[in-house]
Amino acid sequence: MENGKSRLQQVQGDVEEVKVIMMDNLNKADERNGKLVELEDRADVLLEKSKAFEKTCVKVKQKKRWENKKMKFVFIAIGVVVAVVIIGLIIYFNVPGTQ
Repeated sequence: MENGKSRLQQVQGDVEEVKVIMMDNLNKADERNGKLVELEDRADVLLEKSKAFEKTCVKVKQKKRWENKKMKFVFIAIGVVVAVVIIGLIIYFNVPGTQ
């Protein structure tokens, strides 16, 4: 009887130990779940920020492209004006009777 009682106590001790381990596992799982929810929220915020950044990049790219086109136009216009002035001077000084 004594052996059966000690065996029962040992089994109850083992059961109690397993209960403690299981409760610890449940607490850790709940903690992980909270961290996963937080991580998911942060990922959603990051996704929204990346979409806003992408829109900003597109706007900046379009603005820079337009600025480059304007600069090309200005340089071409200056080049044409300089060419017309040079051609005009050449014609003025090379045509007989204009000096």
